[in-house]
Amino acid sequence: MIRELSADKIRKKCDTSFMHCKTTQELEPLLKIIGQKRAVKALEFGLGIKDHGFNIYVAGYPGTGRKTAVKNFVEKIALAEPTPYDWCYVNNFSNQYEPTAIRLPSGKGREFKDEVKSLIENILISLPKTFESEDYASKRETTIRNLERQRKEIIDKINTKAKQEGFLIQNTKVGLLLVPIINDKPITQEELLKLPQETKNKIQEKREKLESELRSVMRQFLDMEQKIQGELKKLNREVALYAIGHLVENLKTKHKENKQIIEYLTGIQIDILDNLALFISKRQPQQNQLQMPWMKETPLKKYKVNTIIENSRVKGAPVVIEFNPNFQNLFGKTEKEAQFGALTTDFTMIHAGALHKANGGYLIIPVEDLLRNPFAYDGLKRALKNEVITIEEPQERYGFINVKSLKPQPIPLNVKVILIGEPNLYRQLFALDKDFTELFKVKAEFDTTMDRTEENIKQYAEFVCTLCQNEGLAHLNGSGLAKLIEYSQRLAQDQEKLSTRFAEVADIIREANFYAKQEKAKAITGDFVRRAIEEKIYRSKLIQEKIQEMIKRGLILIDTETEQVGQINGLAVMGIGEFVFGSSSRVTASIGLGRDGIVDIEREAKMGGPTHTKGVLILSGYLNEKFAQETPLNLSARLVFEQNYGGVDGDSASSTELYAILSAISGLPIKQNIAVTGSVNQKGEVQAIGGVNEKIEGFFEICKIKGLSGKQGVMIPESNVQNLMLKEEIVKALKNRKFHIYSVKTIDEGIEVLTGIKAGEKNPDGTFLKDTVNYLVDKKLRKMAEKLKEFPSESTRKEPR
Repeated sequence: MIRELSADKIRKKCDTSFMHCKTTQELEPLLKIIGQKRAVKALEFGLGIKDHGFNIYVAGYPGTGRKTAVKNFVEKIALAEPTPYDWCYVNNFSNQYEPTAIRLPSGKGREFKDEVKSLIENILISLPKTFESEDYASKRETTIRNLERQRKEIIDKINTKAKQEGFLIQNTKVGLLLVPIINDKPITQEELLKLPQETKNKIQEKREKLESELRSVMRQFLDMEQKIQGELKKLNREVALYAIGHLVENLKTKHKENKQIIEYLTGIQIDILDNLALFISKRQPQQNQLQMPWMKETPLKKYKVNTIIENSRVKGAPVVIEFNPNFQNLFGKTEKEAQFGALTTDFTMIHAGALHKANGGYLIIPVEDLLRNPFAYDGLKRALKNEVITIEEPQERYGFINVKSLKPQPIPLNVKVILIGEPNLYRQLFALDKDFTELFKVKAEFDTTMDRTEENIKQYAEFVCTLCQNEGLAHLNGSGLAKLIEYSQRLAQDQEKLSTRFAEVADIIREANFYAKQEKAKAITGDFVRRAIEEKIYRSKLIQEKIQEMIKRGLILIDTETEQVGQINGLAVMGIGEFVFGSSSRVTASIGLGRDGIVDIEREAKMGGPTHTKGVLILSGYLNEKFAQETPLNLSARLVFEQNYGGVDGDSASSTELYAILSAISGLPIKQNIAVTGSVNQKGEVQAIGGVNEKIEGFFEICKIKGLSGKQGVMIPESNVQNLMLKEEIVKALKNRKFHIYSVKTIDEGIEVLTGIKAGEKNPDGTFLKDTVNYLVDKKLRKMAEKLKEFPSESTRKEPR
């Protein structure tokens, strides 16, 4: 039974009367993810479970709104969760190469930083005052006076002993010198040499004895000097501790619950007492000397607090999206500074990465960008497995270079990572990376379509309302919304589905808004939406028009009027970037005696893909099933897409090729005014194909340029009728009987449409009804088989002796 489709079957119109509003402005903005029930359920589970490894991979194609939807969904959940800790890095006074990480309650990081800054400033003021005070001067003078008195007593004692032995102690540049005295008068070296030998020997004996005692005294002097320095240092520490002790203790008392801060403040106090000169000496810059900012602050830089994470302005748990997930952006970095031709660094140059910012919350990463950056994915897996964030240079981690640099203390990691990527990347990671299955146990898959229900259409309208409000666009009235819903159905390629490719839908709204503004319209009507769709197509259809021009001028041969044997118009889809369009290609079949079967010329020329080859091989199965039950199929047939120079793949032309073969065998001509698409199985059932709308519209455009005769049309599989969302021009042409669309379930139905002759049922005896298509095909095949018996095959031919 031949089924010609009516106009209402090829485009499902949208009635928005149930919306009960004039424009989308009267609707409530959308507050949830629509059309993704499965994905939402997976997200709720993945975000709710806190066990290790239950991170999430959001699988979906670009344009489905997955990033925006996931961000909004996660942010809503995160608001109800506690705000995580602040994190600071401070100097490790025991080992400056390993800065210490300090955890503080949310919002306390900056406060602690200011407190330490204020502490150092107060110490810089109080210490100099203390050491300039009269009390300190008195204590210092008393200490020095006591020690000097002891030293004087020792000197007086040795001087008395020297006089008793006849010597005078003189202080020279090279030290203390013993000078002999005779008659209460020091003698010179010349006078000493003139003395009798016995006298000289006695003087020398006494000198040696005194020198021994003098050396002992000198040792006492050195010990006394060290004692003076020690006593002064002890005094300075006691005075300094008295001056700063209460300042440090006040801060310790405030943070008595934080052991890390107590240890850090103790370290500050000890370091200040060990380096009092930094605080009490007056450092005056030299005249005409260039002073860089870091040159002034370097001595006291070690007392700073580097707050790398400060959550005082964060409400709930943080939600971070990292669009450039390279190694340093994820794990943080330590900057370098040039000083006197060398690169230097310290703990104040440590900067947080995305993992630090998202710690205690959620981190969203596009997986394509993550995999594109060296070391980033591997580093992320290591951090998730070990549950710590380590700031280090990637070159050092992988052993490329070894440089003595900072190794900040790792920070505990508690984060939910959400990767967003395409489904094929999920499959590859799942198959090739064993760690992936352990760390990303939840898959949330975004669909490209959703059911066309009244509820979903209402939510679609709410999405439009939200977009228009957020971007300041004109709102859509009923006709505009109806055309947008129909466009969504077209994107979904289904009358009962709506597309979730919201990026494309949003672009149409923005373009329609542009045209509405040009016309100074208050709302976006259906005409503006239609214009936006048509203009978008027009900007991209140059190649399609070039092909149509070549058809019109006869450079590409397409016949839409006559009837031909073994020739048929097939339909194909071509894509250039985002623009996909349909076109027609002539398919021809030639037959002859032989045992080659069906030969696919495209395959022989290496221009056919595997799916197309499979489709051609199925044709042999159909012919064997139908016509070779009693006699072998002895046929040599050639199939080709004429004027095809770019290759062909897919099985959507397999029914087209079969019609051409049946025509060539039977000798019955095929109507060239009808183009065909559809795949076929071995039982002769015509199966659904993709791109049905583009294919029909492509042939319609060709018929338009060659002239619509009222007889032209397209034949499609019955199962594809539900996918029809054709443009309104074709709907109008069908109503006016200028164009026709037929749907078929089987090859027999299709061949009747193309030839105008009954296909013919098989009789119980295996023959077909006389003068039908199948009868003529069977008759021809039997005749060819008999004829071929006159020509033995190579395997049965005997070799001559």
